[in-house]
Amino acid sequence: MRMIAAASAREILTGLHEVMASRATAQAKLNKVVQIIGEALASEVCSIYLRREGVLELFATRGLNQEAVHVTKLAMGEGLVGTIAEQIATLNLDEATSHPDFAYKPETGEELFHSFAGVPIIRKEDAVGVLCVQHAEPRRYEEVEIEALQTVAMVLSELIANAGLIDNAEARGSKVQNTAALRLNGLKLVDGMAKGHAVFHQPRITIEHTVAEDIEAERHRVYSAFDKMREQIDKMASQAEFGGEGEHRDVIEMYKMFAYDEGWSRRINEAIDSGLTAEAAIERVQQRTRMRMRQIDDPLLADRMHDLEDMSNRLLRIVSGQLASAAQAGLRRDTILIARNLGPAELLEYDRRRLKGVILEEGSLTAHVIIVARAMGIPVLGRVKDIRRLISDGDLLLVDVGQSAVFVRPTPAMEEAFETQLAVTQKRRAGFAALKREPPVSKDGLRVTLMINAGLRDDIAALDATGADGIGLFRTEFQFLVSATMPQRERQLRLYRDVIEAAGKKPVVFRTVDIGGDKALPYMRQDDEDEENPAMGWRAIRVALERDGLMKAQARALIEAAAGTTLNVMFPMVSEPWEFDQARAIFEKQREFLIARGKRIPREIRYGAMLEVPALAECLDLLLPKLEFISIGTNDLTQFLFAADRAHPKLAERFDWLSPAILRFLSRVVKQCDAANVPVTVCGEMGGRGLEALALLGIGIERLSITPAAVGPIKAMIRSLNVADARSVVNGLLQTPPESIRAVLGEWAMQNKVEI
Repeated sequence: MRMIAAASAREILTGLHEVMASRATAQAKLNKVVQIIGEALASEVCSIYLRREGVLELFATRGLNQEAVHVTKLAMGEGLVGTIAEQIATLNLDEATSHPDFAYKPETGEELFHSFAGVPIIRKEDAVGVLCVQHAEPRRYEEVEIEALQTVAMVLSELIANAGLIDNAEARGSKVQNTAALRLNGLKLVDGMAKGHAVFHQPRITIEHTVAEDIEAERHRVYSAFDKMREQIDKMASQAEFGGEGEHRDVIEMYKMFAYDEGWSRRINEAIDSGLTAEAAIERVQQRTRMRMRQIDDPLLADRMHDLEDMSNRLLRIVSGQLASAAQAGLRRDTILIARNLGPAELLEYDRRRLKGVILEEGSLTAHVIIVARAMGIPVLGRVKDIRRLISDGDLLLVDVGQSAVFVRPTPAMEEAFETQLAVTQKRRAGFAALKREPPVSKDGLRVTLMINAGLRDDIAALDATGADGIGLFRTEFQFLVSATMPQRERQLRLYRDVIEAAGKKPVVFRTVDIGGDKALPYMRQDDEDEENPAMGWRAIRVALERDGLMKAQARALIEAAAGTTLNVMFPMVSEPWEFDQARAIFEKQREFLIARGKRIPREIRYGAMLEVPALAECLDLLLPKLEFISIGTNDLTQFLFAADRAHPKLAERFDWLSPAILRFLSRVVKQCDAANVPVTVCGEMGGRGLEALALLGIGIERLSITPAAVGPIKAMIRSLNVADARSVVNGLLQTPPESIRAVLGEWAMQNKVEI
């Protein structure tokens, strides 16, 4: 079937090559094109729609009424053709009218035809038209036929662009010429502030020739490019970029795996077989990858696809001889890098002395480039819409990830305010750094336990930098999220041992893997359909107990890594006591297994649970006698209590952590744990915010585990606070809640000179 597809595409491309070389008018060429495609695919209908003045216009057809040409027009998103263009997606339907977006156009006479397949015509990542075929008989088109259409659509984009059939703004991507100051908002990816001039990463290459003259010569060019790219990646993998091991090293190893992926090179070869040049073949496979990415809801799998696109860009630059990305051209001044997306290897190419920040039009917290940027200490702001359209090369940019904002072409007043804030931030950081050896003791003598949350090997350095008491939450799933395959027990053991040794005498609490749901792994797929509500789905301890081989391997790795020390382990998302019992039994069985084989084991294993599911609070009397400690995960707990998805933009700010519902719930839990003499820690974002942490101390919490960046500010708050007074105030607010606890508590803190 692959040979059939290649033959069909090659036959069509040969015909198109002759058409493109002829002296016919652009319209005559398109009329000939639909005849060639229709005959080669034995299709009763073949139509080309082109985007002009923002709408899709029927430009040529074989099989539909000729009177409809230049008459039938569809808005972006209207009908099947509009849907394909708007979503840059492929449709393949045995019955066109069954699709919810079907729109009937009577002048075309298309009611005679049932089946429908269409592909976007793409120019510089934008859909500039649609190529579609139809049959009278209902049938789904074969995959090889769709691939042939996609190959032809790529060549068509060159023809229609050269013929001037589409608006230049649409062919090249419209650019807004701005001189006014702007504030653009985005997603916090790597915290920090940065000032510099906009530089576009620009890894994209414009392909001038799509139809191959000599297929074997094109194949040789691709082989040579692969050899050169693999040499670059091997060199990068051998460099001790950060000194020592770390998760960023895992990222580069996965990157190396992509470079040697035979499936990828095979798909490019198949595209060359169909008659494309080396550049067009790479772009053809890359377009297919992008269309797949748009259909993927799983953010982790989508991130892997971004890494593959990074490799495609690299290969395209090599094969075309156009190696001058912004990194290779060299940065001449302090730079804020602008990109739609960025791969980790591309980021590593930049001069770290000049690169001050990164802004992405896409990007996510789980992307590999974010792990590398965090290790490099480079602020990253993501999900900034239209940034490549609204910013010009060389524009001055002020990036404040803390405010989730970038200020473009700032006014002198904006720049002065930014510099002032930056100076204040640096001064406050210096003040917090001076506190790192000071204990978090309140004015009335309460010693608060202040720990950090971590998930990467590199995070352990924050223990010394902040003076924290230990790691109250080590998220073991991070190692799983950045790996191409399931981490083997030996690899897990090395990580856990490194973390324990780096922490020294300070305790580390390991949370067993919280995967599944919205942390789906591409190498560990569920058999059932996509979950409608992954946060409350098949994840965490639910997955671990079903796939107990995963937990057994992790249990043995943790127990061996903690040999001779105290192992603190806790289980996430426990809903009922029996789940804790089963998880603990797995660990105990592995402990006995290791003892029987003469292995060294921990002096003690302390077991705890995460209270994230409200149902567990109703069973605490049954669970607490079995626990050495308990941790409250306020992020998940809050969204479960309010039945509000914390990722939903309309709900993100709707419910307040300082509400009576949350604080009363936590207060009851704290009292019950105190009565059972079980230490309780709050893990999560709530404990890292000044006023929220004050409220937590007010209801009796004395242990916090927060982000390293929050340790200094929270320690300063504690040292300025009289906890007994705070407890009296908070207790009164919970008995008779005002309209806004936040406002009243904030006013009290200000009057009492509490450092918030």
